[in-house]
Amino acid sequence: MLLTENRAALSAIHITKQDLQDPDSTVLYAAKELRFYLGRMTAAPFAIEASEDASACAGSASPAGALCPGIFLGAASTLPVSDLGEDGYAIEATGTALRINGGNRGIIYGVYEFLEQMGCRFFTSTVEKIPTCDTLETGLLSIRKRPVLEYREHNYFDVTTHPRFAVKCRLNGHFHPIPARMGGHLSYAYFVHSFANLIPLEEFGETHPEFFALVDGERVRLSGGRYQLCLTNPELLDIAIDRTRKALLAHPGCRIISLSQNDWDIHCQCENCVKVDREEGSPAANLIRFVNAVAEALEPEFPNVIFDTLAYQHTRQAPRFTRNRHNVCVRLCSIEACFAHPFETCDDETRMLTRPDGSKTRFIDDLREWGQICDRMYIWDYTTCFRHYPTPHPNWRCLQKNLQAMVKNNVRGVFEQANGASRGGVDFNELRLYLITKMLWDPDCDLEKHRREFLEYYYGPAADDLDAYLNRLCDVVEEENIHVGFNDDPIAPFLREELLDEYEAFFDRAAAKVQNDPLRLWRVEKNRLSIRWVRLKRKTMLRNEFDAAEIEKFFADWRAFGLSGINEWCNIETTHRAMLEQKWCGTEFWEHWNMEEEELF
Repeated sequence: MLLTENRAALSAIHITKQDLQDPDSTVLYAAKELRFYLGRMTAAPFAIEASEDASACAGSASPAGALCPGIFLGAASTLPVSDLGEDGYAIEATGTALRINGGNRGIIYGVYEFLEQMGCRFFTSTVEKIPTCDTLETGLLSIRKRPVLEYREHNYFDVTTHPRFAVKCRLNGHFHPIPARMGGHLSYAYFVHSFANLIPLEEFGETHPEFFALVDGERVRLSGGRYQLCLTNPELLDIAIDRTRKALLAHPGCRIISLSQNDWDIHCQCENCVKVDREEGSPAANLIRFVNAVAEALEPEFPNVIFDTLAYQHTRQAPRFTRNRHNVCVRLCSIEACFAHPFETCDDETRMLTRPDGSKTRFIDDLREWGQICDRMYIWDYTTCFRHYPTPHPNWRCLQKNLQAMVKNNVRGVFEQANGASRGGVDFNELRLYLITKMLWDPDCDLEKHRREFLEYYYGPAADDLDAYLNRLCDVVEEENIHVGFNDDPIAPFLREELLDEYEAFFDRAAAKVQNDPLRLWRVEKNRLSIRWVRLKRKTMLRNEFDAAEIEKFFADWRAFGLSGINEWCNIETTHRAMLEQKWCGTEFWEHWNMEEEELF
């Protein structure tokens, strides 16, 4: 279909009158986005108009048998989409008509898919590739897509701060406050590690010590969420049901609530809990039984709510007999895994977990076992070094293989936890964000194509050297079988001095190629901060070398690039202080890492 010719729009964008008059209509938002980007591409002004009768627009045939000409979105398109859910979409372009329809969010995703078919790319919230032309023609299109994953989320600064970009990334999770007109998001009444909300220490710590986990003969009740619950206590269950009900009533728009252990790796050793642990081969059994009981009690009043919990640390391994109810979701966490090699092939036995009977499992073993017994499973995965955000994280060749392994084992939703610093980070975070976004939507996408498109547009002539740098990181960990965790200090062999020199040379060559392009040079030097950080930490911690000028320049440059956190849970001042006092990470100053930001300095 010919959309424009010589800067003239040849059709309005037709939506139903109801959508045109509803400010929260996702169809109206999709139409405005289509109008905006078609205008950018062609400099042609497109109008959005109401179609009085959908069947009289795109749905009925002309005497010649062709659909009425024009651009039609939503119900005005009359494309059937009832089988595509909230996020799926259908696109059809003929010689005379362009029709796009989809679910609540799918109609918006369908517009972005069409724009991408026309050559647009949405790399970051501020960097977009928009081709321009005087005459724009669609060609013939017939596309129907529904994502494999019902829940797609990561928490990079760019999407948590810019909901419009989060929608372009087709994310729909808890960390993305997406308004209704943009499709909304999956909102939690409680999010993870919610036992502290369910049974607050300050309310029950003194009056009901029996509610708390028995460890080495004592009921552990420490501040900062450093406790677990005795999940076989019947009185505790009654209170948990009542408090969960109140939380759901207080958040009527939420369709999911997490009833999950605190972020503290202990579990109850009372006689009743231990008996179940041994029978079932995992402390997860007590947790699933507890959440099942709450979900069963509240299902009549909240039939559309999913009750979510974690399979994390001591609950990571699947139970032998207990199964989650149909309205209970298990979120499996990969926190102990190696992230330098794919889950399915990694041979790192040091990261295995031990069952009560002494047997051990790898993360991939647990993923497969949960996949066999759990009909609604989400994943919490890790994509950076949280203890040192700038550290090069050589997971580039694992991301897609790991996501494909998850989908193969019946996973229905994935959260890729990222560098969550309040103003972004380095280590090619923009590229990693873009690639993860593409994989969450389509785990089998052409990742190399997406990678090349991003690198070539974002870094220009520097792309080849930066790509070679990222490949060299992965080559080293593969050739030397180096295992990398989510929280490592920068002492791994792939960060030894001669390799840092080699990595820096890639940046030197990249910078030389864009020395007359200030914007792309800025992007190269921003990512070079990764190498500079590793060198500084190794100098101060391993060789007791302190160069005040070098340290000051690094932190000054870090701020000048508009960056904030370097260590998770720490502000930059605390990180600076830690370096001067020869601590690997700012959290080492505190009794417990999970403290409020204002307490950290």
